[in-house]
Amino acid sequence: MIIPRYWAESTVQKRTGNQQMTIRRFGWSDVSQMEAQRHADQRASEALAASAINSSVPRREPKRAYNGADGVPIREEVVEQRGSSIVTRNAYGSLCLNTPDVLFADIDLEFNPPVALSISTAIATAVAALFLLWGHAHWGIVVLSAAGFFLLALALVEFAYRKVVDFGGGLERRALRRVRNFLNNNRDWKVRVYRTPAGLRLLAVHRRFSPHEPIVAEFFKAVAADPVYVRMCLKQNCFRARVSPKPWRIGIPERIKPYRRVWPYTEEEMQAREKWVAAYERLAQSFASCQFVESLGMGHTDVAARSVQEHHDHLCQANVSLPLA
Repeated sequence: MIIPRYWAESTVQKRTGNQQMTIRRFGWSDVSQMEAQRHADQRASEALAASAINSSVPRREPKRAYNGADGVPIREEVVEQRGSSIVTRNAYGSLCLNTPDVLFADIDLEFNPPVALSISTAIATAVAALFLLWGHAHWGIVVLSAAGFFLLALALVEFAYRKVVDFGGGLERRALRRVRNFLNNNRDWKVRVYRTPAGLRLLAVHRRFSPHEPIVAEFFKAVAADPVYVRMCLKQNCFRARVSPKPWRIGIPERIKPYRRVWPYTEEEMQAREKWVAAYERLAQSFASCQFVESLGMGHTDVAARSVQEHHDHLCQANVSLPLA
């Protein structure tokens, strides 16, 4: 996990005949801006040399805060560091806890009927309607009827799937059942469960993990973790949890000011940013990012994992009765 404090960009060019190639690369450092610039110059020169051998070398890197790009670390303001864990402020102003070895997983409890089942059922219904009505009515009426049956079938599949989910105890109970099933096969695990505004958060506290361990991938799959989050863990070689409210959930409709997708800001921009952050922090005190629900599993608690867990719970206000945001 790398979350640098200093960033720079370097541009190098090479002319071949009538064509000019321009390569841009970022550089970073925890030591100084000068070292970040040297790193950027080095990476740009290496990319230019590589482009002479491989024409598919990208000319520039995406300028994003947390996109999982190969070779580019998290680009966010470092707010606090405690041991190997780092708290950053993300692109929309919320705080995020980043840790190289303490396993977090978020589960979104959104109602999503199986797409393949919905579409295949709707198509089959529409084709059946075309077959039965063709030759018995004007072709325009037949087509409209088939379209109507297609939409009706989609609605019926969603209704039926929702009833099946409700009969099984609802989305949250089904999610917890998946967690318990995994723990039944992994008796040494211990997982804390939190409720978030969009679902559940899991925090493994029995030992520390590398994001690339096979058991981590197995865990993510078993509990149906957010696939985007899973990809980011692998790309950035860390685990991550949002630990302060999303601004629009606490009555702040405007974006962080001035709005820029990546760190750092100029000195002039920092004045407006700090004013926005101060207002955000005042409101955020009245909300929790998640609420502790229960601890599952028979494993022991790792000392280092407990330290991260306690820091996480404090930042999230997970043990205080507050509205979730």
